[in-house]
Amino acid sequence: MATTSTIVYTGGLRTEATHTRSGVTITTDAPPDNQGKGEYFSPTDLLATSLGACMVTIMGIAAQTHGFSIDGTRIELQKVMGTNPRRVVEVVVDLYFPHNSYSPKERKLLEAAAKECPVAQSLHPDLRQTVRFHFPE
Repeated sequence: MATTSTIVYTGGLRTEATHTRSGVTITTDAPPDNQGKGEYFSPTDLLATSLGACMVTIMGIAAQTHGFSIDGTRIELQKVMGTNPRRVVEVVVDLYFPHNSYSPKERKLLEAAAKECPVAQSLHPDLRQTVRFHFPE
């Protein structure tokens, strides 16, 4: 099995991750509420961001397959932390779709696709995934 990425701890509660296939790097920091600088995404920020990116990617595949576009869709994410143990307890995902005449069938298809994304299916059932779809009127 091929390596997905490598991560180097660079000190000061910071890491540098490199995507093996592309060579693209991302830096993470511990958040300010956990002794970090918060100058980059925290690992838990990336968890929430991965959920949103996965949802919109799977919706994009569904839209492309069925002959319509969701280009320009914007996602706002909120990560809610809990204690004992410190962990993400909820991710709130607000999906804002661009102006398009989405049919009821297309809306239903997009909603189903978002909830079936691999990241959503991989998270523990105790982690609440609050997903809100905002279609233009």
